[in-house]
Amino acid sequence: MADEPGKLDISDEMIAERRGGSGKMPDDMPLWMANSIINIDKFSKWIGNIVCWILMPLIFAMTYEVLARKLFLAPTIWAYDISRFLYGALFMLGAGYALSRGVHIRADFLYRNFKIKNQGLIDFWLYLLFYFPGLFIFLYMTVGFVGESIQRGERGMDTTWMPYMWPIKTCLLIGIIFLLVQGVSELLKSYWAAKKGEWPGETK
Repeated sequence: MADEPGKLDISDEMIAERRGGSGKMPDDMPLWMANSIINIDKFSKWIGNIVCWILMPLIFAMTYEVLARKLFLAPTIWAYDISRFLYGALFMLGAGYALSRGVHIRADFLYRNFKIKNQGLIDFWLYLLFYFPGLFIFLYMTVGFVGESIQRGERGMDTTWMPYMWPIKTCLLIGIIFLLVQGVSELLKSYWAAKKGEWPGETK
């Protein structure tokens, strides 16, 4: 594929993109595993399609602020807060979908040269030993983080607008849940790759 003229090969930079999960599951894969991968990936794609619309109010807020500030010398008191809130929500709520597409940054200058079985084995154990334990700890801490913010009626102190902070902190909590859900699919894919030497759903 990389030798086709005019076609950009990004496999070195985004090794996981080759296992996008949109292809057909292997015929010998257990039905429960195939359905789990397919349904979780579909769920993450559905979430991603919704979350991408956050870009619209983000663009509007930034455009309005620039025009108001530069043309009318009337900067807003809310554009800064809105922009960071919406960007944070976009980043966190879309993280699960990004994981499903393999576009998270990864240092793979050694990994990409490994056999698929070894890649799957490495991913499988890293998900079990670090990914899920880390996210569960993060989830536990974030629940208290959000609860305290709601209880105290916490407000942002960076601007005079002083918006409530719990909505964006709730997005952090939901984003972690989305990552955990997608992580199940990635764990199953890694297990299959370690066992069979092929990434399920990989486009040939």
